Amino acid sequence: MIRKSLAVHWVGSWSLLCAVCAFAGNLASAADAYDAAVAHAGRSDADLKRDPLDHPAEVLRLAGIKPGMRVADVLAGDGYYSELASYVVGPKGKVLLINNAAFDKWSEPSLDARLKSDRLPNIEHETLDLNHLNLAPASVDAVFLVKVYHDLYWVDPEGVWPKFDTAAVLDQLVRALKPAGVLLLVDHSAKAGSGNTAASGLHRIEESYALKDFESRGLKVAAKSDVLKRPDDARDQLSYKGPALGKTDRFVLVFRKAGA
Repeated sequence: MIRKSLAVHWVGSWSLLCAVCAFAGNLASAADAYDAAVAHAGRSDADLKRDPLDHPAEVLRLAGIKPGMRVADVLAGDGYYSELASYVVGPKGKVLLINNAAFDKWSEPSLDARLKSDRLPNIEHETLDLNHLNLAPASVDAVFLVKVYHDLYWVDPEGVWPKFDTAAVLDQLVRALKPAGVLLLVDHSAKAGSGNTAASGLHRIEESYALKDFESRGLKVAAKSDVLKRPDDARDQLSYKGPALGKTDRFVLVFRKAGA
């Protein structure tokens, strides 16, 4: 009887151990996919230089990007995140690299070099007026807004940057998400209480304002990370050039749409 009990206990323990190992293995495989994307051969020197500042593997892992997903990288610029996402979603997935005409112009020649000779066949580059994104309802698994959400509130006195109906743009993006889809938001932090008022002068936006903006559209925070936090940033400098370049405090939020 004792031997039988011990045998049953051993079998049960072994089964539990196998289950734990399998679970750990699955987690390791998922993590490896993001690290492998960053380590992928053929990435540009400029991208490799940017990696330590942006921690893209951690960010993509937080968003839960998986093989086969359809991702809309909005105002993707030269496609830094689009390329990384293309490796993760794989040949059965698709990345929509969406710019407006101004972003396309500012991103040359890096964007052309990234996409030349169809080197990333699962990326589809589209140049659109963001007021008319033409994304079908429930057509994408994930939306990326990486360091560009504030640009939707940027008022350009020179008129080079077009005016948006920001509320309508955000509504389109949320509508395009599938049930349980995710929206990855990364942006430069503005001072507390500033709302969206630093978008034009400093190209920053307040995290609490962003939370309200997307939660008011039915999205819920699914994850957040401090990986890009910089407590030494006074949040009073222009974010994309000058002394604050690469040294800004940035927030990372992942929102999820309600499931079916």
